[in-house]
Amino acid sequence: MTASVRRTQDHMWHDVFLPPEIVELRTRARASVAQHLAPVARDIGSREESADSFPWVAFRGLAADGLFGVPFESAHGAGLAHPMLGTCTVAEEIAYESSSMAGVYDGQCILVPATLRHASPRLRDALIPDLVTGKQAFAFATTEPDTSSDLTAERLGTYAEEDGDEFVVTGRKRWITNSIVAGWVSMLVRAGRDGNRAHMLLIDLNSPGIRIGRPDLKMGHRGQITADIVLDNVRVPRENLLGEPGRGMAVALSALVRGRIGIGAAGVGVAQAALDLAVHRLQTRHVFGSPLGAMQHWQFQMAQRATEIECARNLYQKAAMLLDTGDATAEPEAAMAKAYGTRLANDLVREAIQIHGALGFARQVGETGESVRLEEMYRDAKILEIFEGANELQQWIVARRLIGRDITG
Repeated sequence: MTASVRRTQDHMWHDVFLPPEIVELRTRARASVAQHLAPVARDIGSREESADSFPWVAFRGLAADGLFGVPFESAHGAGLAHPMLGTCTVAEEIAYESSSMAGVYDGQCILVPATLRHASPRLRDALIPDLVTGKQAFAFATTEPDTSSDLTAERLGTYAEEDGDEFVVTGRKRWITNSIVAGWVSMLVRAGRDGNRAHMLLIDLNSPGIRIGRPDLKMGHRGQITADIVLDNVRVPRENLLGEPGRGMAVALSALVRGRIGIGAAGVGVAQAALDLAVHRLQTRHVFGSPLGAMQHWQFQMAQRATEIECARNLYQKAAMLLDTGDATAEPEAAMAKAYGTRLANDLVREAIQIHGALGFARQVGETGESVRLEEMYRDAKILEIFEGANELQQWIVARRLIGRDITG
């Protein structure tokens, strides 16, 4: 964000109910983002995806400041009493500067740690230090060319056959964040070629039989580099099974619930950045002899959006706190937080562009070099409504709890 743009969050919203450790963490996270991410965020958002364009500088800078250790207990990380709330708070601060970098953080620090909770102590001790320090990137893989939101075992084309003390895995995963640079992946696979259950396996991406596809060229989230993972008779030790045999779907869904809260938090970060840009423009742009903000339409509209950001932030914090205090699912709250926060991000970025007029639509003014990065934010915001469970799926999750599965299906 431009230094002259004031963060309205600092005088419009208060950490009244948050634990002191989270208030302190937000301060540290904001400083780390300002140092390591903000200077390179625009480059991350504009470069075309390639193996060489992975944002290692920002990635390892944030890790060096301890932000990758937030989800873990004291033996491996920060040892917070509220790790999920802390991780989501960091995700919001990252998304304020770069939505795509928040997507990278979501994979590294929410989805993968949720699966490593089910790993053997030996694997945890061996791998978590590399994750926390940023020495290695990690990936999480459920989606395939023919299945994404519908993750029933029967839909999975990637399968694992048992062979003594190993699994032999064949198939293809698609849209996998960090895969182009990751050393390990937590992967959901069908238990047997024609099975009706699933395993979650931790797979070394340097194993024989694995090929990583070319990076996907996307409209936005260019710093969140995705690519296919193709597996051909890849041997995985039985020790790398995460959770119970055939219970991989439960591990995956538990991770995705956490991920959805994180994406809801990222949506709040994007919405907050868009609001701040919009307010700055309303204060400084003059039309017909008065500041643009003198127009009552925009006064009421921004007041409404500020209220909605308050609601969206409270939603993700409540969902995260539920998990931290022992609620095993927090499913409806997670769905609400994801759908509401990401929809708000899209709405607010679109309105901020409208407020900026042609300047908001432009990548850069050729003559002066002016840019307010809203073009990047608009490209980035859309995917928030799609990945980790499309928002329509989130609404269905809420409806099932509200009306009853016997009616909604």
